[in-house]
Amino acid sequence: MTDRQQQIDGVLLSLATSLEGGVPELFDHVFSFLSRKTDFYTGAATSTTAKKIVLDAFEKYEKTCQAEALEKLKRKEVEEKKLAERRAAQKAKEEAEFTETSRIKELTDEEAEELQKKLDAEKAKEKTTEMLEIKLEKNSEENGQNKEEKSDKIKPNLGNGCDLENYQWTQTLGELEIRVVFKGIGFPLKGCRFRVGTTFESFLGSARPRLFRAKLRCRTGPATLAKDVVVDVGRKHLKIGLKGKQPLVDGELAEEIKLESLNWIIEDKKNIVLNVDKVNGMHWWNKLLLTDPEIDTQKVQPENSKLSDLDGETRSMVEKMMYDQRQKELGLPTSEEKKKHEILKKFMDQHPEMDFSNAKFS
Repeated sequence: MTDRQQQIDGVLLSLATSLEGGVPELFDHVFSFLSRKTDFYTGAATSTTAKKIVLDAFEKYEKTCQAEALEKLKRKEVEEKKLAERRAAQKAKEEAEFTETSRIKELTDEEAEELQKKLDAEKAKEKTTEMLEIKLEKNSEENGQNKEEKSDKIKPNLGNGCDLENYQWTQTLGELEIRVVFKGIGFPLKGCRFRVGTTFESFLGSARPRLFRAKLRCRTGPATLAKDVVVDVGRKHLKIGLKGKQPLVDGELAEEIKLESLNWIIEDKKNIVLNVDKVNGMHWWNKLLLTDPEIDTQKVQPENSKLSDLDGETRSMVEKMMYDQRQKELGLPTSEEKKKHEILKKFMDQHPEMDFSNAKFS
């Protein structure tokens, strides 16, 4: 289709859709236009010539349209025939499978006795396996309870960190958030957001990292003395507090952090919230400062992290657990149940002489 045809199609389609009478009304307007605005009827051409022009155009596109319609009908018939053949083949296959599985073989007394022995042996084996699984599960639960009783580690908070007297910290695999609450200072903290990065300065011919101290002026009135919020951060050290006061946070970090990613803000005029990336982004911290109580990282909730953050083995295990959980919710077999069914199917295929039509499988 040419650009010219597309342009004309747009005009005619717009006109046709705006007419309530459809195609007949469209032709009425076209020939009315020819009679009023052209010499189509009264010019050099006779009425016979005018009719021939109309009929030639009609027959030209009639042949094209009918050929396309016929081709479309043939394609539809071929597709319907193929679909009918596929359905017939599927039905025949299902009937054949049903006939095969419904086949009952008469057994002699000796064969029946041997089959019963095999079934009894399989049943005894299943019972032994079931008892062993129950015992292992019981031992696992007892060991878990004993570990819980003996462990002096703290259960992580909802953010996989710990709530302490002066501050709270949470974590993902790659990041830390530290929230410090200033209680009873009698004035609101004021300030704006700062970004703290790593810089170096020359010191006796060598470079050393500089600790950062950011000061925020806080006032309650003309007579109030200025107060300073002190935030000192190193790769393995953190100190937060008010100038001249005992720091609320002061100590060596459990592991290293990335200073270039450090951000902190004043929240609600009384809290300082600090966010920073871990150097080791594939590891759960068991404490923030070395002097802090230790949390039980076995109880960390892995859903707070992304699957892409996990190593291959851990990710595979978590994905399997998530798959099994979805299968249970949908009433479908888990990966372990599928494995058992495959083993059973293999056994049935290896023993076509046995009739399993009345057997019950869990």
